[in-house]
Amino acid sequence: MKKLDKMVEFETLSKPIQMVDVIGQYRRYQNEIDSAVLEVVRSGKYINGPYVQHFERAMEEYLGVKHAIACASGTDALQLALMAIDIKPGEEVITTPFTFAATTETIALLGARAVYVDIEPQTFNMDPEAIEAKITTKTRAILPVHLFGQPANMSRIREIAKKHHLIVIEDAAQAVGAQWNGEKVCGLGDLAAISFYPSKNLGAFGDGGMVTTSDDSLAHAVRTIANHGSERTYYHDRLGVNSRLDAIQAAILTIKLPHLDEWNDSRSRAATAYSMIFEAYPEVIRTPHVDSRANSIWHQYSIVLPKGREPVIEHLKRVGIPYNIYYPVPLHLQKAYASGSRGDFPNAEFAADHILALPMHSELTSDEVEYIARNVLEGVGI
Repeated sequence: MKKLDKMVEFETLSKPIQMVDVIGQYRRYQNEIDSAVLEVVRSGKYINGPYVQHFERAMEEYLGVKHAIACASGTDALQLALMAIDIKPGEEVITTPFTFAATTETIALLGARAVYVDIEPQTFNMDPEAIEAKITTKTRAILPVHLFGQPANMSRIREIAKKHHLIVIEDAAQAVGAQWNGEKVCGLGDLAAISFYPSKNLGAFGDGGMVTTSDDSLAHAVRTIANHGSERTYYHDRLGVNSRLDAIQAAILTIKLPHLDEWNDSRSRAATAYSMIFEAYPEVIRTPHVDSRANSIWHQYSIVLPKGREPVIEHLKRVGIPYNIYYPVPLHLQKAYASGSRGDFPNAEFAADHILALPMHSELTSDEVEYIARNVLEGVGI
């Protein structure tokens, strides 16, 4: 544990602190990225084609999966996965109320029903021990979210799914490169959904997504659905959508992918530095907990402030340090998806009321971490 005796002076920092420094990362690889983009522009092959196919093969190799199908966004990836299993109106998908809306949104858009289980208070991931009580004759799938870059308990989730003959769809939007028991996520369920939104650890310069699977029939379904339900131009065998990754984004992501593990390691070092400081003050700050079986990629560094986050927020605003709240309202209490009442999922509700995300990215320096941490401590009165 590390106690700070003095504040790092803001004037000594080389640049303003960013919540996510996408520009700083781009500048490190600017020549390679610019060259790749220009190559695509000159090729005239902007939709699907060789650049997308090359990226798909690279992701298959990196993740250790048989099929990686690129699409237009992480939200589309979730919808494509659900459509591939032919989810029907009225069927149920068990998931978490503490996640981004896309997880539930795609279930609802297809006429199915999201059934929530509460989260583990330490990891913020769905509590697998709460799943079986929610299984009914209408249950088709379990949709765990690897929140903030830490895998959910896939050992227990797969065990339950196998027992009840359910499909597992991983929401890995925040977790590309994370591992559970030494295995990378995106290959632990029947299907997985990935997001390449710019702020993700592996981010494009616009929207992008991917579905992964090692099941040939599911891969065929996903690829067909993403192309208007068509295998041959103007012949449509099933209901589909238009969801394609632009070739420019594929080329950018191909350049960035070999650096992903390095960036994830940088995030891990920053997370360790934060925690070494905050762990000296457990009465006012609860640091993120990583399961011993998991390797987190630290998409977010989210602390819990049990005595309230408003004083810290006000202090961070005064000194110009960015922050965010992931997520202020759990999904069962959202107006669009309201399916419960306050008190139904106390762990998710407590997290929503007390969580605070601090700057986290691969370009974060040790001086910046110390400056941010010192100001958080000042905000809680230390």
